[in-house]
Amino acid sequence: MNFTRWSARLPGTQRRAAARTEHTVVPDRRGEGSVPAARAERQTDDPPDDTPTVPAVDDLPTREILDRIPALVALVHGPDHRTAYVNDAYVAAFGVRPLGEPAREALPELDTLGLLPLLDQVLRSSRPRTVKSRKAPSGRSYTITCTPVDVPSGAEQSDGGVLIFAADVTDHAEAAERLRASERRQRETAVTLQRSLLPQELEQPDDLRIAAVYHPGGTETAVGGDWYDVITLGGGRTALVIGDVMGRGVRAAAVMGQLRTAVRAYARLDLPPHEVLQLLDGLATEIDPNQIATCVYAVHDPNEGRLVYASAGHLPILVRDESGTVVRADEPTGPPLGTGGWTHSSGSIPLGPGSTAVFYTDGLVERRNEDLDEGIAALERALAGATGNPQVVCDRLVRSTGVTADHDDDVAVLVLQHPARTGSDSELFRNAALELLGGVEAAPRARAFASGVLTSWRFPPDLHDLGVLAASELVANSLQHGIPPMRLRLRRTDRRLIVEVTDGNDHLPRRRRADPADESGRGIAIIATIASNWGSRRAPGGGKSVWCEFALPRPTP
Repeated sequence: MNFTRWSARLPGTQRRAAARTEHTVVPDRRGEGSVPAARAERQTDDPPDDTPTVPAVDDLPTREILDRIPALVALVHGPDHRTAYVNDAYVAAFGVRPLGEPAREALPELDTLGLLPLLDQVLRSSRPRTVKSRKAPSGRSYTITCTPVDVPSGAEQSDGGVLIFAADVTDHAEAAERLRASERRQRETAVTLQRSLLPQELEQPDDLRIAAVYHPGGTETAVGGDWYDVITLGGGRTALVIGDVMGRGVRAAAVMGQLRTAVRAYARLDLPPHEVLQLLDGLATEIDPNQIATCVYAVHDPNEGRLVYASAGHLPILVRDESGTVVRADEPTGPPLGTGGWTHSSGSIPLGPGSTAVFYTDGLVERRNEDLDEGIAALERALAGATGNPQVVCDRLVRSTGVTADHDDDVAVLVLQHPARTGSDSELFRNAALELLGGVEAAPRARAFASGVLTSWRFPPDLHDLGVLAASELVANSLQHGIPPMRLRLRRTDRRLIVEVTDGNDHLPRRRRADPADESGRGIAIIATIASNWGSRRAPGGGKSVWCEFALPRPTP
């Protein structure tokens, strides 16, 4: 092969050196071609003096320049990529390579690196191609550039060739891998923290069926601060919350955990939703003045058939009624938590038997280059056709919105259903109420009403007597400390009996120890002793409600 004619096609200094230099060649000691006579002479002459002569670059032939550089260089030509040249660095990395043989046999490392198809592309397109950080069998990593060249194969014609230039980037590749490993560990820590702070098992109220899913962002995305929770408040009522802390990583997950814990504490106060958000807003400001979060907090009362909610900059709740019609929860929507100084307000939306409500974070509906309302509208259409239990609905909504393993944002979805109960199941969920007009006959009338209702519900004698006693004590407390209107309500579910008395006085009772000489003050203490749970709350329109619960015996299998 005429290497001098090939070198004439190289640019710059190499071309000038090749044009000026006429040298004699002798067989190379590796048997892979020829070397300049100057190099052969250096091998046979006497040892040089102590001051070696460094030739100028322009005085070196092309091949000797390529042999001196630390990068790996090889030249192949023809459709089967026959080996024409490899430099010293290439030989040091992969060993001696025979010339004139196809690259598939002579240069198997190129096949291992997946470069043979790339060589075909370079020949066809006459355009250079580069692949980054390919790992060779030796364990070293190389960034490889393949450049098309003309390689003379005879006096009248030339074959297309490819010059392969491989730079060793092992140190950079290992540093990058260490960085990626560190990022993976940090992400795994954040995901573990995030999942540990979410409820491991959702509370399941008597009147609702609930499911939730959480999907962290893809492996290249830092985990965010999405969360949800279900809190049974007693008296048949249930609080539901979903939120999203702005930002990503361990910090966002930690703030999320503090807010979720605070929500559970504030929920036990049985406050209206907007008052819970007011408390959360102040807490979020104290946790981190630069951190904000969106949140929606809702309370379901089966006696009212509505969902009362308040929103702090969060996306609207969606509700599908029994007929399949989907509606969005209207305003009010206040600013996000952590902004401080704002007043939130509560709204409500019907949630009767057969209805399904969906709470979600923005990762489910927000997409780049798409309007957010379009994403919500698409979710509404998906909800309209999503039937089945809450877990099935969750999975269908996630699939319909295109959430995959490499999604670029966290996704949290909370689905609740208020089942329409029929047949024998409906017998396990009963309500009975009595308006109390006051006067001396109110207490005996309440006892008689409670006894008749519990007898018709076929309660065992011991539970019947406890229910009548609880109704009598709560009514007596209301008659002594409350004001009209007053009402006694009995409610049974498949798990518990609930006795509740409402009146027009805002003052909440508290348990206290009565002295032996006191003629009153023992009612709430009696209720706390005989009931499995009790509590009180202020009504949104004024007045209060005092309730207690009794667990029903589980049916024998």
